[in-house]
Amino acid sequence: MRVMAQVAMVMNLDKCIGCHTCSVTCKQAWTNRTGTEYVWFNNVETRPGQGYPRRYEDQEKWQGGWVRTASGGIKLRSGGRLKKLLTIFASPVQPEMDDYYEPWTYDYETLTNAPLGDDFPVARPKSLITGRTMAIEQSANWDDSLGGGPGWEERDPIVEKLHAESQERIRFEYEKSFMFFLPRICEHCLNPSCMAACPSGAIYKREEDGIVLVDQDACRGWRQCITGCPYKKIYYNHRSGKAEKCHFCYPRIEAGIPTVCSETCVGRLRHIGIILYDADRVTKAAATKDPKDLYAAQLEVMLDPNDPEVLRAARAQGIAEDWLDAARRSPVYALIKHYRVALPLHPEYRTMPMVWYIPPLSPVVDLLREQGHDAEAAGNLFGAIDALRIPVDYLAELFTAGDPAPVIDVLQKLAAMRSYMREVTLRGKGDPTIAEAVGMTPQAMEQLYRLVAIARYNERYVIPKAHYEMAHNLEEMGCSVDFDGSVTDDGPFGSGSGAPVPVAIETFASMQARRAAAEADQAPPPLPPAGDEVPGVR
Repeated sequence: MRVMAQVAMVMNLDKCIGCHTCSVTCKQAWTNRTGTEYVWFNNVETRPGQGYPRRYEDQEKWQGGWVRTASGGIKLRSGGRLKKLLTIFASPVQPEMDDYYEPWTYDYETLTNAPLGDDFPVARPKSLITGRTMAIEQSANWDDSLGGGPGWEERDPIVEKLHAESQERIRFEYEKSFMFFLPRICEHCLNPSCMAACPSGAIYKREEDGIVLVDQDACRGWRQCITGCPYKKIYYNHRSGKAEKCHFCYPRIEAGIPTVCSETCVGRLRHIGIILYDADRVTKAAATKDPKDLYAAQLEVMLDPNDPEVLRAARAQGIAEDWLDAARRSPVYALIKHYRVALPLHPEYRTMPMVWYIPPLSPVVDLLREQGHDAEAAGNLFGAIDALRIPVDYLAELFTAGDPAPVIDVLQKLAAMRSYMREVTLRGKGDPTIAEAVGMTPQAMEQLYRLVAIARYNERYVIPKAHYEMAHNLEEMGCSVDFDGSVTDDGPFGSGSGAPVPVAIETFASMQARRAAAEADQAPPPLPPAGDEVPGVR
């Protein structure tokens, strides 16, 4: 057993309102410079919808992720070393400008310098590629809040797949029943296909925290990583000729501060913590024969931080005590494996993603309320979850490779939590039979509610500080976020941004001081027993 630590994130989709604050703050912090105009390390997609870039989930076209071989191993869908060597100078399979969008700015000079006249001056959009006036046709959020509408849902690859199985019935139900938002960042996978696809070895996974980064000095711009990533979360900077991606705000993580997208999230839907996993079992788990078993296989790779044997092995691997303590208090471990209410995004890609999601329960509640039922009653909620098969099928295609059973289990737990806490609010005491119906104890139900609904700052973010012996030059910003002496000679706010170092960029020392000031006096309470294992998961 080779124990390693991984920084992971869980997002509660039931709390996302689609405000895109996370996208804007990430953009302002990391990709507001020449060459990255179209780059969104964090974007919020409307579901059903095409995603960004358009239809990135169509792996038959984009050739991302891994596939299982006849011998029981795995290989890149885009081809092995020989194929890459033979085609290394050919254009890789990657999205084009039409799959992203043509970035633009506005002719603001016309507004300020237009002569006096009867007509109001107009700041026309101008392409940042050609400099010419253009018509805006799409962007990263072009179909925002239009999911499920006529003419939009059919472009979603998942809806397209379900259409082939159930024809028109699915489309009509989708239009009536739901729409939700899906924030996406790099998955920082345990088995990253982008890293395996890189011919120059520029992409690496940090040993101390599992964050996947791009070495800008080693990157040669082959762009094979863009093909290899099934989530299409690696971008090509046409100015620098390098690949760039979400780096999980590692300068902040090293100081114990959450990512920009997490800290600015209006809905407080993101949790960050440490997961301990067995690195020796990752490849075997990724090669699981049935894609529907990949979710359970990844759970088995994650180790119990309270297990004495795991702790001994972790200490032997040099994992510090404060990191082990953080793993024991980790909110992501609690949501992913203890309560089992968080699910991975497209486990069938076999990359072992480490950004997980709590699926939305809102479609069920909204439909019951519209029909005149008590939307929070346990019996009504459980019956509705079982009856609304179509949204569950859609969620299953997103999170469990098409297996609806784990999704139903999660939705039933969330429904039970709502009903149980309603009893607590109205009558001062919860009904224990509601918790028992989903294999949980009343104590565990209340603790789950606290974690997903009203968790404090230090409960949502349990991030241990980096050790100087594990990471060097912590005060320097490297990777794709370097602006001082970078190949583009740009400032952090883009070309000609003015001030050499903005005050918004904190040094490592100041972030340490801020983290220390924000720490609470007491640690979060330990996790209570969740009860029986989730049905269908072994």
